[in-house]
Amino acid sequence: MEEFIISVYLIIEELYPVVITQPLRTRGFAPAVSDAEIITMQIVGEYLALDTDKSIWMYFKNNWLEWFPKLGSYPNFCKHCANLWQVNQEIMSQLIQHYGSDNIHFIDGFPIPVCRYARAKRHKNFKGDAGFSYCAAKQEKYYGFKGHIVINLSGMITGYTYTPAHCDERDVAPEITQNIYGLLGGDKGYLRPQLKQYYEYGGIDLQTPFRKNMRDSRPKEAMRILMKARRKIETVISQLTDRFHIQKVRAKDLWHLTHRITRKILSHTMCIVINKKLGHSPIQLENLILS
Repeated sequence: MEEFIISVYLIIEELYPVVITQPLRTRGFAPAVSDAEIITMQIVGEYLALDTDKSIWMYFKNNWLEWFPKLGSYPNFCKHCANLWQVNQEIMSQLIQHYGSDNIHFIDGFPIPVCRYARAKRHKNFKGDAGFSYCAAKQEKYYGFKGHIVINLSGMITGYTYTPAHCDERDVAPEITQNIYGLLGGDKGYLRPQLKQYYEYGGIDLQTPFRKNMRDSRPKEAMRILMKARRKIETVISQLTDRFHIQKVRAKDLWHLTHRITRKILSHTMCIVINKKLGHSPIQLENLILS
């Protein structure tokens, strides 16, 4: 655990001057705890399935105070975390740029419900922002948002966003695939001739399974291998759901929701990077820390 915290901190400390070329604060005193320390605590906390500011603050207060002796009150910690969401995004971009280059990617979406479906009409948060949709995996309707991610072959998330649940994932796909090239694998939900043509102009080969009533002349063995490799994105979504609790919406506005989603994906990405540095399988997150 000590080596994990140190590794995360050293990577953040290396990237922080790259993404922040001008001081974030122009007035007042500098915070007692540095931005790099706060981001490190967020990343480590999310990996440990501590998905609230309070649980992360209590964990470090009770277990690592000698490493972070200037850790102040919970309200100050909470404000400091929220104010760094753009820095987290920039660090995420740097990690993708340094470690995410690949010519094979996969794309998929997942539901982010904000409340139980029966309470949707009475739910006051995110009015006008969230929407209704149907989750085929769980075979149920839900109210909320839909997350969209793109991963490379190693399992690193190279693009992400979230939209109202009713948005068509084919309309969102171009937004999160702007910086990729090569092969892009998706499920049947991404079938659209216009989308495939759009990607062809950009040098991207979009491949999806066909529906039963469609004629498929592609080699069956090649498609079998592609669909087997595509399961990796299902593993990543499962990790985001089970370990990082990305489907739990504890925020009450879009700004805080964006912050929560960003730091969860940043934590997942950081774990992939450290696993690569150690020579481990990138998405074997449970073996990253050995007791």
